[in-house]
Amino acid sequence: MSKAIHELLNNKSAAASHSLAGVKGDFPIDEAVLEVLPQGITNVSAEAYGFSQWTITARISLVLPDGSRKRYFLKVNTPSPCASGDHGRIMMLGEFTSVTKIHSLIPGLVPAPHGWGKYKSGSPETCFFLSDFLDMDSAPPDPEALAERVAELHLKGTSQNGKFGFEVTTCDGKVPHTVAWEESWAVFFTNLLRGVLKMDTEANGKWPELEAAAKQVIDAVIPRLLGVLQTDGRQIKPSLIHGDCWEGNVGMLKETGLVVLYDAGSYYAHNEMELGIWRGQWGQFFRSKAYSESYFSKYSPAEPQEEREDRNRLYSLKYNLNHSAGHPPNCVTRQTAYNDMCFLCQKYAPSEMVGKYDSQKDPSVTGNRMQAHT
Repeated sequence: MSKAIHELLNNKSAAASHSLAGVKGDFPIDEAVLEVLPQGITNVSAEAYGFSQWTITARISLVLPDGSRKRYFLKVNTPSPCASGDHGRIMMLGEFTSVTKIHSLIPGLVPAPHGWGKYKSGSPETCFFLSDFLDMDSAPPDPEALAERVAELHLKGTSQNGKFGFEVTTCDGKVPHTVAWEESWAVFFTNLLRGVLKMDTEANGKWPELEAAAKQVIDAVIPRLLGVLQTDGRQIKPSLIHGDCWEGNVGMLKETGLVVLYDAGSYYAHNEMELGIWRGQWGQFFRSKAYSESYFSKYSPAEPQEEREDRNRLYSLKYNLNHSAGHPPNCVTRQTAYNDMCFLCQKYAPSEMVGKYDSQKDPSVTGNRMQAHT
């Protein structure tokens, strides 16, 4: 069945013949998926739906025992080097756990989760995640509406052990987060950054200048910029963040206009970490100051407030390197991350070992955009 998903989707008549008895449509689903669905359902169909770079997705339609119609969204990991075997399990469990936590705090902010699991048949191992299917508009949300929903998540989502981290590994795209629990935000962010640096190097090869700048950021910039958040009586709350809140993962319900988030890869972090991705040059709308200013009108910046913009630049390193690791070779976001490291080192920890910042390679200055990847 696992291999069938990929081979048969190119042949819809063959795919239909491989579906379970009683299940219509062009998308072959496994018995494990049916076990997550309600008992007593009828008229089940599964159709390939949507596009995801790291998974294959489908819409399941059925009739519930009370006669009402219901639709679900199915996400299946692709048996490829990025999401096969154990990594596919990590991706699906991580998203299910993330969405479950968000949904428990703010019902309706994410599509309601229904389960995850492993296909019972076929090879290689294939895992899935099942949630509600929602009709959404992809138009950019109002800045105030988005800010209110995201800030509500950060304010309500509090780590029960008071630490930064998460109980299971989550992913941003195909790249796993380093989420071991830490009391220090500076230490946690250092570990997170080291993780994406490693993945970026594996995907794109060594770059000595980047490595030198990254070492200076880790050794000197992070302790200076983030260490002060938890010294001299200052405190920051470990907040539950979505973890991949770019505009491609945000929609509005067609029926109500409410903002909905999806494709979560959560962990407990400094709440401002969420906004690092809004700086990304793949974004068209969230880079506007209207979005960040609306957010900070709901959730005030941490002290020192005057360093808010530099923290945002620092946090964007994780997202840019994550993007670079997922889209080799030598994605433009790798150059952006390096240039931002040079800026931060030049301002907070000058070193002859680090290159010079170039404002003409800074998308926040030039306004340059790149083609978005989903």
